[in-house]
Amino acid sequence: MQTSDRKLKELKILLDEAESKISAAKRILFEQVYQEEAEGFEVTETTGPNTVIEGVFDGEEMIDAVGKKYPVPPNYASKSKLVASDKLKLSISSDGTFIFKQIDPVDRKRIIGKLTESNGRYFVTAEGKKYQVLQASVTYFHAGVGDEVTIIIPKLGESDWAALENCLGSKKGDKKAK
Repeated sequence: MQTSDRKLKELKILLDEAESKISAAKRILFEQVYQEEAEGFEVTETTGPNTVIEGVFDGEEMIDAVGKKYPVPPNYASKSKLVASDKLKLSISSDGTFIFKQIDPVDRKRIIGKLTESNGRYFVTAEGKKYQVLQASVTYFHAGVGDEVTIIIPKLGESDWAALENCLGSKKGDKKAK
């Protein structure tokens, strides 16, 4: 028994390491894709000391034409249901305040999946794929591991990220107290 427990633990460690490496490779690939999508954007100075930058949302951050990343507040991304490849505008005021605005949403597709959690990150498994979702969205919808949820993904292209649109509750129909 102890040998099989040890082997199962070792197998879990190997799978977690493989998953981590695959995620890192996908992140690098998608960063390149988002940067290419943002290449037509320019940094423009507006009246006064404000700066306006356009870029593409990658699921967590906005990437501008030169590949610079700007963290998008998770609460804004969740509330606005931003989807990877949405085009954003960032206004940076003279006092350093960042104001994001969605300027061109990507075509969307809604699917239903099951919420899971691994290493403090939330995922939704739907249509045979695992999508990462923001913790702020999970908290906002009072969703729990095992719940069925509706997510929004880009209609075309690939993404490891999804926007959580709604929590449908547990598959058994058990409603949680909210």
